[in-house]
Amino acid sequence: MLDVLVVDDDLRVAEINARYVEKVPGFRVAARAHCAAEALAALERTPVDLVLLDHCLPDGTGLDLVRRLREDGHGTDVIMITAVGDVDTVQAALRLGALHYLVKPFTFASLRTRLESYAALRRTVDRVGGRGPADQEQVDRIFGALRTAPTPSAPGLPSGHSEATTDLICDVLHRAGRPLSAVEVAAEAGLSRSTAQRYLRHLEQAGRLRLSLKYGDTGRPEHRYALIAP
Repeated sequence: MLDVLVVDDDLRVAEINARYVEKVPGFRVAARAHCAAEALAALERTPVDLVLLDHCLPDGTGLDLVRRLREDGHGTDVIMITAVGDVDTVQAALRLGALHYLVKPFTFASLRTRLESYAALRRTVDRVGGRGPADQEQVDRIFGALRTAPTPSAPGLPSGHSEATTDLICDVLHRAGRPLSAVEVAAEAGLSRSTAQRYLRHLEQAGRLRLSLKYGDTGRPEHRYALIAP
């Protein structure tokens, strides 16, 4: 079993990422952290195999945290999971030894593919084993284990929709326990109003949300959405 530390400053996103990890056989979440200091403390308490690391943290960047880990002698593997997609940051992550770089929003299938390739890497290294020099064939197998094939969009989702954002919106509605407007959902989820409306409309049409109308002083009804209990 491979132990994972999930690091994200957004509590809801960290919870979604943790649920994704737990759905992949052979992986379990050992801890969650929401800033660099919490991540360092968690690693001191419980060493893990892999860190799923956001770049934008309240007390520094994810790359600063990786540098600190290496300086402190932590050989923990890292997969970056962040909305930051500029080439400079990606290159810096590569130079610091990040095994993968996943740009938000992403689907469960995208994360699963990368976790599975990481597990394959660990198995390959274990099979090669030994302390002697590896030949070229063994080296090629180790590096080849990290290659991931492109993953299709999650089934049942329209083009441009991600499973992570869908789960985030459903989580917002679940926590609220009452119907919310698109404006309220957008504010809670950290999304634009248009994005929230697009996802809410799809979820309502898919039968996962109940739509109700609330009439205000202007006479124009406000659309409100609530989860339909399974």
